[in-house]
Amino acid sequence: MKKFRPVRVGGCIHASAERRADGSVVLRSHEALEAYPPRLTDRLEHFAATAPERTFVARRGADGAWVRISYAQMLDRVRRVGQALAVRGLGPDRPVAILSDNDLEHLTLALAAQWVGVPYAPISAAYSTISQDYGKLRHILDTISPGLVFAAAAKPYARAIDACVAAGTEVVLTSGTLESRAHTAFASLLDTAPGAEEAAAHALVGPDTIAKFLFTSGSTKQPKGVINTQRMLCANLQQIRQCFAFVADEPPVLVDWLPWNHTFGGNHNVGIALYNGGTLYIDEGKPTPKGIEATLANLREIAPTIYFNVPKGFEEIARAMDHDHALRATLFSRVKAFMYAGAGLSQAVWDHLDRHAEAEIGERVRIFTGLGMTETAPSCTFAVGTDVRSGHIGLPAPGVEVKLVPLDGKLEIRFRGPNVMPGYWRAPEQTAEAFDAEGFYRTGDAVKFVDDADPGRGLLFDGRIAEDFKLSTGTFVSVGPLRAKVILAGDPLVQDVVVAGLNRDDLGLLIFPRVEDARRRFGLPADWNAAQVLAHHDVHAFFQALLDRLWAEGTGSANRPAHAVLLVEPPSIDKGEVTDKGSINQRAVLAHRAALVDAMYEERGADPYVLRPRRA
Repeated sequence: MKKFRPVRVGGCIHASAERRADGSVVLRSHEALEAYPPRLTDRLEHFAATAPERTFVARRGADGAWVRISYAQMLDRVRRVGQALAVRGLGPDRPVAILSDNDLEHLTLALAAQWVGVPYAPISAAYSTISQDYGKLRHILDTISPGLVFAAAAKPYARAIDACVAAGTEVVLTSGTLESRAHTAFASLLDTAPGAEEAAAHALVGPDTIAKFLFTSGSTKQPKGVINTQRMLCANLQQIRQCFAFVADEPPVLVDWLPWNHTFGGNHNVGIALYNGGTLYIDEGKPTPKGIEATLANLREIAPTIYFNVPKGFEEIARAMDHDHALRATLFSRVKAFMYAGAGLSQAVWDHLDRHAEAEIGERVRIFTGLGMTETAPSCTFAVGTDVRSGHIGLPAPGVEVKLVPLDGKLEIRFRGPNVMPGYWRAPEQTAEAFDAEGFYRTGDAVKFVDDADPGRGLLFDGRIAEDFKLSTGTFVSVGPLRAKVILAGDPLVQDVVVAGLNRDDLGLLIFPRVEDARRRFGLPADWNAAQVLAHHDVHAFFQALLDRLWAEGTGSANRPAHAVLLVEPPSIDKGEVTDKGSINQRAVLAHRAALVDAMYEERGADPYVLRPRRA
C-alpha cells in the first residue's frame, strides 16, 4: 500500500452534484467559504504587527547573499511608495504598468499600488525583451493607457519604452538611464514620507477596488485585460487556504520563479505567502537545461514547505535528483506537497518524483492538481487526495460553483463565485460573450468525470473545445487527449505537438522537439544547429519509433496519426504561435506553417523531418 507524508487538506474533498433536466450538472463543495478580508494588504498589516521581523520576501543580491525584507519593512516601503503614487493622480484610467520580471522593487510597487487603490498591470518581460515588433506590448499599453511605467533596468527595456510608451508618460527605473527621455529613480519613491494622501487613498480601498489588470497569454487572440478586484484575490486565497489546510498550521515557505504577470505566480503563489504569513524566496532560475541550475542551487539551500513549478521544471528537478543527493535531501526535508500548472504533468515525471520521495523519506509527497485561469484569480478546482493521477482536476473549492454543460459532444466547465472576474477591461462585447445567462464564466475547457457513476471522485481535463475538429470523413477529433498522449509517449524529446487534419482524410502531427535534450541524449556536438540535430539518424529513429507506436496503439482515424513533421524552427512569439509562458497556439501554428502541413501530407521523397508510420 502506498504511504504518503501526512498533510492536512480540506475544502475540496467532497461535493454535491445537482443534475438538471437540460443535461447540465452543477457541483458545489460541502464546505462553506469562510470569511476573508476586504483588502489583500490587510494581511500585510496583520503580519507586520504580529510577526514584524519575519522575512516576507527575499532575493539574492549581486554577491549571492539573500537580501531580505521583513513584514514590517515591507509595510513601511509600501506606505512610502503608496504616498508617491497617491500624489500623482493615478487610478483605473491611469494605472501603473510593470514591464520587468520578479524582483523586490516590482513587489513593493505592486503592493503599494494596491495599498492606495491604483490598479497595476504586470506585463510579460518577453513582450519587451524578446518580441521584435512589440505588438502585444503596444496592444496592452493602448488598452490600459498607463500613467506610470516601471522597469528594473534601462538597457533591456529602453528600445521597447521608446517604441511603445507615450512621450508624456512617467517612466520609473531601478537602475540605468534613458538617452531619449527623463526618468524617475525608484529610490526616490522609497524616499517619500507617508502622508495624508496615502492615508486617505488607502481608506477608500475596498472589496470592489481594482487591484490589477492581468492580461491573458493570448494563446488564441490578442491578450485581454482581466479585471482582478480585491474581492477576487482575497476570496481565492481563502479558498486555497481551506483546500491546502496545512498552510494555516505553519507559515509556508516558497522558492518560486513563476512570473508575476501570470495568475499562477503573481496571484496564487505570492498570495499564498502573504495571506498566510509565509516567506517567498524569489528564484531567478528557469525550467531550461541552463536556467535550472539557479533553481537547483536555491533548492539545495532553502527547503520549501510547498513547491510549485511547471511540468518541465519538475522534470529537470527529478532528473537532477538522480545524482544530486544533497538536492533531494533538502527538497524532501519538509515539503508537504507539490503542485504544477501551465500544462499537464506526464505520468512518467510524476512516477519519477514518487520514486525519489520513497528513496529519501520512505513515503510519497502528494502532488496537487486543479483547474484555474486568469479570469478566476485563478483557482476553482483542486485534487488533493492520495489517488490523484495526471489529468485529474478534482472538485470545486469552497464558494465556487461548477457547471458542466453539454457542448459539441463534450462537457464544458463553467465557474461562478466571488473569485470570478467582473469582466475584461474596456471590452464590453468580450465580457458579455464570456458569461452565460446564469452568470457562469464560460471557460472553453472540456472535462469529464473520473467515474460517471460517482461524481465525488472528481473531474478529468478533456482538452480545449475550440481546438477540436472533424476529418473529411466527419470523424470528430478530440485534440487535448491526443496531444497529451503524444507528449507523454515522446518524453523527454517532445516539447509540444500541434494536431492537423481539418477536412483531411487522416491525422498529422507537427512536433516541436526538445533539441537540447536530443543533443544531450544522443551525445551530439554542441555546435550543431537544430536542423543537424533533428536530421541525425538516432534522433530520426526516436521519432520514427514514436510515430510507429502511436499508429499501432491507435484504434481509428481520430487517434491514429498517419503523418508527422519535426519542426526545426521554434514557435514564434511575434506570430502568436506561442505565449510568453510557453503555451502553443494550435491555430496560429497551423496558419503560419500551412506550407509545412501541405508538405507533410504530400507523398514526397526522403525528407529527414517528415515521418510516416511503418504500418504492420
